[in-house]
Amino acid sequence: MSAPTSDELRRWRRHLADERAEAAVYRDLASRRTGEEREILLALAEAEGRHASHWEELLGEHVGEPRRGDVRFRVLAWLARHFGSVFVLALAQRAEARATYEADVDATPTMAADERIHEEVVRALATRGRNRLAGSFRAAVFGANDGLVSNLALVIGVAAAGTSTSVVLLTGLAGLLAGALSMGAGEYISVRSQRELLAASTPSPDAAEALPHLDVDANELTLVYRARGMSAEDAQQRADEVLADIALLGPASREFHADTRVEEHEAVGTDVGAALSSFCFFASGAVIPVLPFLLGLEGGVALLVAMVAVGVALLATGAVVGLISGGPPVQRALRQLAIGAGAAGVTHVLGTIFGTTLG
Repeated sequence: MSAPTSDELRRWRRHLADERAEAAVYRDLASRRTGEEREILLALAEAEGRHASHWEELLGEHVGEPRRGDVRFRVLAWLARHFGSVFVLALAQRAEARATYEADVDATPTMAADERIHEEVVRALATRGRNRLAGSFRAAVFGANDGLVSNLALVIGVAAAGTSTSVVLLTGLAGLLAGALSMGAGEYISVRSQRELLAASTPSPDAAEALPHLDVDANELTLVYRARGMSAEDAQQRADEVLADIALLGPASREFHADTRVEEHEAVGTDVGAALSSFCFFASGAVIPVLPFLLGLEGGVALLVAMVAVGVALLATGAVVGLISGGPPVQRALRQLAIGAGAAGVTHVLGTIFGTTLG
């Protein structure tokens, strides 16, 4: 076997450093988890360790001093140690998606396949986190973005009509308060209604008390399971099991076999909490276009500062959405900016038209 070239040594060392760094990310994430998630993350770290061993064997005596991994893995490791949140898992998912072992002649097909499976494992773990924060994250992003875009559009539209700075400021503050109240009220009604629907769909615990007194021959319990989506055969089998167990164990088995729990596929927060968070997030976004006027700036300077500030905020929220969704953050950020600019442009044109007409 010929001696490895300098290019090969550099590439192998880079792969080794990245695998070690990636394993460290998963170990750091596991340190902040318990139970099944911890076991899965430690298993991923072990798999990355096997990949690192492959590059160590290839390097042999040329392994050299340990090198630092790619900057993205170093950032991930720092985030994992200090936060360990779904954001880190989403970033790890993107890192796994960028694996290039398919194109590397020195990586085995098994290693390339491992990386693709690792991406799906991390995606599933990240999905758990996304589901846990789905309600609050939706309220935060929607509220802040609505406040940013709607109030910027309102301020620009009124300013374009040629109104004074005091009127623009008053309009912006009115838009902030009206929008925040509307968002809060809407979120309260939405979550309240959803909780009421879930409560109405949850089987009554009183049904458990009736189980020991059912007519075994008629077995009405079969109808319950069929109504819940089981086939006739499965429903009959389930009902027979429940009644047989009740006959064997007595009332102690009622609650366990009542089967009255309904799985909730999404977390539903409290109505008041959702309303307050929507109010605050909308207000936090809506105040940004008004801040330059509150700080004493006037005219075009105030509008320019407001547009720049809102643009930066839209880029930030778009990037966060991209990161947590596993999508490209730059693309999501530019999309948010384009939407905000489009809304502001439309209201500026309308404000100019109405200002000219009414003037």
